[in-house]
Amino acid sequence: MTWTVLSAVGCYLYIIVAIIPVVIISLFSPTGNLPHILARYWARFTLWCANVSVEVLGKENIPEGPAIFMPNHQSHFDVFALLGHLEIQFRWTAKKELFRIPLLGLGMRRIGYILIDRSNHAKALESMDIAAEKIRSGTSIMIFPEGTRSPDGNIIYPFKKGGFHLALKAHVPIVPVSVCGSRNILPKHSTKVTPGKISVVVGTPIYPDGHTVASLMEEVYNTINLGYTH
Repeated sequence: MTWTVLSAVGCYLYIIVAIIPVVIISLFSPTGNLPHILARYWARFTLWCANVSVEVLGKENIPEGPAIFMPNHQSHFDVFALLGHLEIQFRWTAKKELFRIPLLGLGMRRIGYILIDRSNHAKALESMDIAAEKIRSGTSIMIFPEGTRSPDGNIIYPFKKGGFHLALKAHVPIVPVSVCGSRNILPKHSTKVTPGKISVVVGTPIYPDGHTVASLMEEVYNTINLGYTH
């Protein structure tokens, strides 16, 4: 219970304290890069409050140019681990409900994170166009291909197709990422935070040339699963 309270307090306290600087800085940082760095420290602070450590393996697999990062999704703490410890510029795609959270939603918009409305096909396609423009400007994208957190720790498959269409459209590699251990810290449908360790395994980039959506999806799944069971 103590770690649950501390992590929640740390998470929201940092949002309250940092949101004004994020909004102000975003006025002078149209790329969103500086606010993203502030968000990185928010994630690290939340992890520290929850007594959660993170190790990242495979950093050498991170390409120099823009890419689409695709991690599996077990827990809300995946977000903190990836945001806090992948020290690169990227923009999240996130479901519309997160943008409705007071302060957090404002910060996400100012940084340039991308709203996904899966209930509206036209708006979902529009979001992918925005993501493609981000990539063309040199910024990577982070997408949870499962679309939601796994209820039992198993990878949800088949994945949502949007990110794979995006890779083919933008001609950029997909970097599969395996997140291990976060479900032990905060599983889906639970509010109890348990201290622990998260491992993030960055896989070898997969280039879309010669792939269909189906074959690209299968190769990404196999790579994530290999790192997840490593």
